[in-house]
Amino acid sequence: MNRSEVQYKKMTETPIPRLIVSLGIPTVISMLVTNIYNMADTFFVGQLKNTSASAAVGVVFGYMAVIQAIGFMFGQGAGSIISRMLGAKEEKKASGVASTAFFLALAVGAVLSISSLILRKPLLHLLGSSDTIYPFAKDYIKFIMAAAPITMGSFVLNNILRYEGKASLAMIGLCTGSLINIAIDPVFMFVLDMGIAGAGLATALSQCISFSLLLFMFLKGKTQCRLKVQEISLKAMLVADIVTTGFPAFIRQGLTSISTMVLNRLARGYGDPAIAAMSIVNRLAFFMFAIGLGMGQGYQPVCGFNYGAKKYDRVKQAFKFTLLVNEVLLGCFAIIGFTIAPTAVSWFRNDPEVIKIGKTALRFACCALFLQPLIVMSNMTFQSTGHKLLASFTAMLRSGLYFIPIIAVSESLVGLPGIQFAQPLADVLSFATVVPLIIYFFRNIDKASQE
Repeated sequence: MNRSEVQYKKMTETPIPRLIVSLGIPTVISMLVTNIYNMADTFFVGQLKNTSASAAVGVVFGYMAVIQAIGFMFGQGAGSIISRMLGAKEEKKASGVASTAFFLALAVGAVLSISSLILRKPLLHLLGSSDTIYPFAKDYIKFIMAAAPITMGSFVLNNILRYEGKASLAMIGLCTGSLINIAIDPVFMFVLDMGIAGAGLATALSQCISFSLLLFMFLKGKTQCRLKVQEISLKAMLVADIVTTGFPAFIRQGLTSISTMVLNRLARGYGDPAIAAMSIVNRLAFFMFAIGLGMGQGYQPVCGFNYGAKKYDRVKQAFKFTLLVNEVLLGCFAIIGFTIAPTAVSWFRNDPEVIKIGKTALRFACCALFLQPLIVMSNMTFQSTGHKLLASFTAMLRSGLYFIPIIAVSESLVGLPGIQFAQPLADVLSFATVVPLIIYFFRNIDKASQE
């Protein structure tokens, strides 16, 4: 039995709980380490004793979300197609999809990098920077802009590995770079006296290390897909299929960037402490949610692979199991986060005004954490099974269709509290919207299974 047949048997016959856990745990570890390194920047920058510097990290987060949005569009678009192709035993076609997505991401990243560096000042003000934040933001972002192509390429490689069912290899690449970033952050910032620019340089170098390790795994033949220039296809149908399949991820991450810009611009009216507080809360909330997101990303290749193999009963079983695990895990995190909210915010910025604003926003976020597993799991299911319109629509809900109008209206009506509770309220409405959609999807799955 060759490697492809072994992988097929593993993905379509291994008991669902064991398979989800085996793929989910490496992804959870990757998500946690990645988020710890993201929060490390926030933590170390907070030691600079300047609230504007802490706020700069939140402003630049919007730009990083754009890089992630494009990288995930190519990576998850290709990954979803690849998992279904491998489920249908079309390995050569899968390699063509992987090569096309990878080299397209590098090209788009290069264009974004050059244009961003040229337009750095107006871009930072668009992201929500104030005049006092700008000097810190421009020093922090320049290295991140330069590394954009490498970062996008890493996202594509990581997602292809996950969708092949090789989450452990993806974990090695991401975690190594992240741990190195955590180690060199204080060295560049304080020992070499680079300040916030050192945090940006450490982030860029860690991305280069992750990229090199992930690419090494492909070049050494540890994957089913091969990356070759001659495998690139610029046929409109294939490129469109990758982009439209990955478009929900682009929407989700892109709207995160837009919503961060909107939040920063509205919070700017309440001073730099408000921007710093909401930046810290967003990082903490996403760290808690990373557990559920990691398990969900372990579910995606199982869903796509078995859907491609027409094993619909395993798709349904995988969804139920992953949703239950996520609810339990995030429920525990929500209770802990709600209880220690003031202390958690103070870890990153021991400023009374920042803590006052941040603790309330974090407690709101914790209350809504119970709703997020079903919202994201539904979106992942639609994307992994190729239901592009449903996936795109559900991706727009949380950070776009609901959040942006809600924060604009609530801030105008009640001021700062409207900013603090806008995202949790958007989660409530998103949850109510996806429930009938996912029920409809699985009813159709049941019919297909019976036929």
